[in-house]
Amino acid sequence: MNHTHINVEEFMASKTADTCILDVRTAAEVKSSHLPGSLHIPLHELTAQRLQQEIIANRKNGSNIYLLCQGGKRAEMAATQLQGNIDAGLIVIDGGINALKAANIPLNEGKGAISLERQVRIVAGFLVLLGVVLGFQVNAGFFGLSGFVGAGLMFAGITDTCMMGMLLARMPWNR
Repeated sequence: MNHTHINVEEFMASKTADTCILDVRTAAEVKSSHLPGSLHIPLHELTAQRLQQEIIANRKNGSNIYLLCQGGKRAEMAATQLQGNIDAGLIVIDGGINALKAANIPLNEGKGAISLERQVRIVAGFLVLLGVVLGFQVNAGFFGLSGFVGAGLMFAGITDTCMMGMLLARMPWNR
């Protein structure tokens, strides 16, 4: 069964108390803000069996599963991952949490958590700066670190997949 897409307005109009909404962002992102009543399984931990357990445990209607992430990419990846492994309609919420915020949908807001996107920017900036400083102070070969990070950022922009983001998502503070 192929997955479909839904915009925020249509989603909110059809949402009920037992609607199964699966948020596939990292724990830190969910702590920062989340849609009340949604289930949470980070994308890198998502399996059909785990999802079924969560649906049963939380008494959700599992006939349709609405997939949610920050902007839509990870929800799309989750739909592809679950497709053929679960007997339910898979529906990606276009625009994710960003679209919900733009539509002024009430979210549970937390404090102190740094989003995965910000973590990637912090680490990438630090590595570039480190490469430049070490290149001038220690050995010119360290400039390669800055080049490597720059190439990684270009690759992430072109392919819309970020290896550093996937690595950071597995860190203990993001669980």
